[in-house]
Amino acid sequence: MSLPAPPADANAAPLHPDHAISAAIAASLPAETVLTTLGTGVAGLTETEYARRAVTSGPNAVRTHRARIGPVAARQLRSPLLLLLAVTATASFFLGQRTDAVVIGVIVAMSVGLGTVNEFRAERAADALHDRVRHLVVVLRDGQARSIDLAELVPGDVVELRPGELVPADLRLLSSTGLHCDESVLTGEAEPAPKSPDVVPAGSPIAELSSCALMGTVVAAGTGRGVVIATGGDTEFGRIAAGLAHQEPETEFQVGLRRFSLLLVRVAAALTIGIFAVNLVLHRPILDALMFSLAIAVGISPQLLPAVVSTSLAAGSRLLAQRKVLVKRLVCIEDLGDIEVLFTDKTGTLTEGRIEFLRAVPADAASDGADTTTLGLVCTDGSIEHGALVGGDALDTALWAAPIAQRAAAGRYSRLAALPFDHRRRMVSVLVESPAGERVLITKGAPEAVLACCEHVPESAARALDGEFAAGHRVVAVATRSAVGTAALTTAEETGLRLAGFLVFLDPPKSTAGAAITRLTSLGIAVKVITGDHPGVAAQVCERLGLRLDGTLSGTDIDRLTDAELAGKLGATTIFARIDPEQKARIVRAQRSLGVDVAFLGDGVNDALALHAADVGISVDAATDVAKDAADVVLLEKDLQVLADGVTQGRRVFANTMKYVLMGTSSNFGNMFSAAGASAFLPFLPMLPSQILLNNLLYDSSQLAIPTDHVDEEQLARPSRWDIALIRRFMLVFGPISSIFDFATFGIMLWVFHAGETLFHTGWFVESLATQTLVLFVIRTRRTPFFRSRPSAVLLTAALAAVGLGAVLPVTPLAAALGFQPLPAGFFAALLVMILVYLALAEAAKRWFFHASGPVPAVRDRRTDHRLRRRAARFAAGTRPAPGTSA
Repeated sequence: MSLPAPPADANAAPLHPDHAISAAIAASLPAETVLTTLGTGVAGLTETEYARRAVTSGPNAVRTHRARIGPVAARQLRSPLLLLLAVTATASFFLGQRTDAVVIGVIVAMSVGLGTVNEFRAERAADALHDRVRHLVVVLRDGQARSIDLAELVPGDVVELRPGELVPADLRLLSSTGLHCDESVLTGEAEPAPKSPDVVPAGSPIAELSSCALMGTVVAAGTGRGVVIATGGDTEFGRIAAGLAHQEPETEFQVGLRRFSLLLVRVAAALTIGIFAVNLVLHRPILDALMFSLAIAVGISPQLLPAVVSTSLAAGSRLLAQRKVLVKRLVCIEDLGDIEVLFTDKTGTLTEGRIEFLRAVPADAASDGADTTTLGLVCTDGSIEHGALVGGDALDTALWAAPIAQRAAAGRYSRLAALPFDHRRRMVSVLVESPAGERVLITKGAPEAVLACCEHVPESAARALDGEFAAGHRVVAVATRSAVGTAALTTAEETGLRLAGFLVFLDPPKSTAGAAITRLTSLGIAVKVITGDHPGVAAQVCERLGLRLDGTLSGTDIDRLTDAELAGKLGATTIFARIDPEQKARIVRAQRSLGVDVAFLGDGVNDALALHAADVGISVDAATDVAKDAADVVLLEKDLQVLADGVTQGRRVFANTMKYVLMGTSSNFGNMFSAAGASAFLPFLPMLPSQILLNNLLYDSSQLAIPTDHVDEEQLARPSRWDIALIRRFMLVFGPISSIFDFATFGIMLWVFHAGETLFHTGWFVESLATQTLVLFVIRTRRTPFFRSRPSAVLLTAALAAVGLGAVLPVTPLAAALGFQPLPAGFFAALLVMILVYLALAEAAKRWFFHASGPVPAVRDRRTDHRLRRRAARFAAGTRPAPGTSA
């Protein structure tokens, strides 16, 4: 709830300190008044007061989600297929066919139960993964700074803001230094908004609340401190997110499943109508004809496909978690396996990320470089307290950690103002007072950017710089000028500089990166490097790791190219150097426009745009909050070997899913085609509706073990995708082969064993279950089954158990209720021969089919870009970047 304006007296008693204050009101009040209203101070809350408020405020989350069995079961019951079964069971019961009603009821219960259990387990696995991705924030409690989970924030907490962090709640700023926040998620403005503690006019729109930092926005530059005025759903972001749809958009994997289901619906509708019409022409009872037709419709659909998919994804997520890969949504596992191009940063991925300061190279060869080192120590985004650096970046931290004598000299400079680093200027500047009492401007940053602001660069310095780049070293330039009379520090002051020298750093290549690149290449993934570093440094690292270098583009080169020209150069480019955040995203979009799946691996605030633009955004657990929230996948270890494990597992999940789809559709289509043909000449139904459904249930239940199956190496060597045309062809080729042996069974039952209706039903039930289950061992691999590709022990056991259960059912006490009777011994001899011949014919047909079909196309037709739409919708719905949410 929002409070009215508090009393003018800043020392008045606090008003409802547990409650939120809207940003619009807080922005128009002095910071001291807001602190008083919230019952807090600049030192933050006490631990006792925090504990009291935590009980009433609840978690700092826009929207939380935890797996609950009720909603999961409800989603299973919404299936039209199950509704059809339930109606059929009810009709059977009231029309006197109690056995059919009971069998169908059991099938419905088992289908709902299996689907519910597997989906619930999958959701719990997803919850566990989300819980492992933590977002920390620095808060003051009892005047002491400490890191806590941002979900623990309450109104009245005082929070520190640093570059690259998400703003964890709505804050009224108490102080700021060059603070700019990217508020595009709320306002749509691309440019970061400047922030300061100054009061704004009452009634200002959200885009002009410069004295507040709002939840879900990103600290683009600078630092700040603010008091929490609202958390969770009381924030501006929370109010927007609460009014939007909660349903997650589809992934391409889900789109493929939906298109596959539509194919089955069309086939089932054609068969159902045709069979019902034939039975009516043959003057069969309308109820029997209707029940049989409905059973055919149900029988052709893989009833447990959702359970098989969820089981595969849940098992895959557990294996990935063991390999230090956390997937935020289970369906993104398949997306991970589709990667064809990987754009990665350099530092910490291809290099150790352990930056070491080597030396200072003065611009004047006669100098010893001590002055350059001292100036570099002073010029930093971090703060210098008691002769130590607090909050600096990796290069500054390495510089201050080196055993150098200039730290004491640096402590004698007094900092008057700072202009923080940003990725466009690629520089940081400070206005200081030297030990001699002079005002000096010090600028430090990328050599190209700093040298462009210098009046003169000695040739010796330029040669030294080229030599350091050629050696693969990271270099930072330092320049100064007198700042007498300078009162305010702006970018306009960064001119007329005198080069002091260079700071040289080493970040050695990672020992495991070369093998990881080789492995990714073997998986059909092209690895490209996007870095803010110099192209010479990046090239040296890539050469040492054995990454093939096709070409280099700089940020300046890219600015001169149109999108079409950029896309045309991507195939001949491996390194993209001196790239800013917008250029990263542009490169990713250009690559995706060529019709390939693109992953981007990054961990900084400057990577967020590219992470959103990629098909699969990948970050690491140690990344900035904005990078982790923008990513689909979070690696617990920044290692390309870990990523390769994730890609392999994603492809394994999809390959096992496709085994079920290909086998299920072809076998079911064959059985239903046989039933349709037999019903045209038999004086009775070829199988009772309840027997068709029981056959399908036993078969599908055995296939729940498919996620445990082994996958051939060649199936993992390149991405595989939904190909509805291939599935349709497979169904039309292998379905009739199955029907040949069904009709052979009909002939044996009628002309050899002179079977009546019950014996005929029993024989076909056993034969169809055996053939459609055992053919899995042929279809599951393109190799020679068992000899060159062995199934998992679990799958083999489950399949044989289903076949064995079907064979013994006719001799159990349930036989009469199910409409079965014992089969003669000679039938099983004939069945064994038919199975062996059937599997041999299926193997020959498989080899011909895949040889004729050729390899899966490497480039997909992207008529619709589902992933980009999904990403935009998730961002708008608040399920993606909002801090404190769990999807």
